[in-house]
Amino acid sequence: MSDLLVSRSRHVGSISLDRPKALNSLTLDMVRRFARALDQFAADPAIAAVVVTGEGERGFCAGGDIRALYDMRHGDRAHYKTFWREEYELNARIASFPKPYVVFMDGIVMGGGVGLSAHGDCRIVTERTRLAMPETGIGFIPDVGGTWLLTRNGGAGLYMALSGEAVGADDAIYVGLADVLVDSGSVPELRRSLQDIESADEVRPLLARFSKQTAAGPLQRNETLLRGAMSKDRVEDIIAALEADRSDFARTAALTIAKRSPTNLKLTLRLLKRAATADRLETCLVDEYRAACNLLETHDLYEGIRAAVVDKDRDPRWAPATLAAVEDETISALLRGGGEPEPIFRAWT
Repeated sequence: MSDLLVSRSRHVGSISLDRPKALNSLTLDMVRRFARALDQFAADPAIAAVVVTGEGERGFCAGGDIRALYDMRHGDRAHYKTFWREEYELNARIASFPKPYVVFMDGIVMGGGVGLSAHGDCRIVTERTRLAMPETGIGFIPDVGGTWLLTRNGGAGLYMALSGEAVGADDAIYVGLADVLVDSGSVPELRRSLQDIESADEVRPLLARFSKQTAAGPLQRNETLLRGAMSKDRVEDIIAALEADRSDFARTAALTIAKRSPTNLKLTLRLLKRAATADRLETCLVDEYRAACNLLETHDLYEGIRAAVVDKDRDPRWAPATLAAVEDETISALLRGGGEPEPIFRAWT
């Protein structure tokens, strides 16, 4: 049984993630089949647009299969280097896809699911959408181009990267991770309407017809606070700036960030600072890839997964346990390449 459904109807190519019991978490085979499908649809002149969905009622995609990563913690970890390399190559392909890439981000969208959706150009959310890059809570980093995506809108995106907190549809659009809000009840009709298009020019007017007005979400309402706090150069200073505000939102934000992996908070902030001055997504993906491969050798990655999805005690024992104990050289070493093959990015022809 396939974990990815690929089909075409008249002028539309369709790709659907089909692991609903695992919240459509990604495998290497799914990444490879997804990339092949995109190549075929791009090369087919009869295809005007591609529609991407996730099967099941709970959400689009919860990311990579981190339980499988935990299970192989004492074995050969080269599989995950291959997985990340090919996943990041796919993320870049999506970002530059030459036809409308329509993705339905209904329900849960996290981690690798953000990589398959937020790099597209026609990104649909609903009132059910809960979107997050939760990696600092499992001893990892916001990857799949997350450092690029989350530095396009100042403080709110940086807050999402450091805290790992989920946002709803309004803030997803505000931060720049989505484009159009529609009622979840309208999704079946919109999907049927998309199957009837004759050309790419029909996509955006069709989405506009179903679009709803957005409101200001919590991140947008706290824009001034987040822009100021997230401009700091150290995680300690970010937390202090939030604590000094004394609002309920700021106090909760400070506590949330302080619970994340100290090492990965500092690593994430360094990656975000680099991404903010990068001129292309691919540069950020290479930085993330090097860091991800090095994190395979760290304690916090497996401890974070244990606490979140294995034992589910939500009480990770980070090492080092404090921000002050994380040395700058440790972060610099995690950013250096280790000699493994790196992602190769192909341009569409």
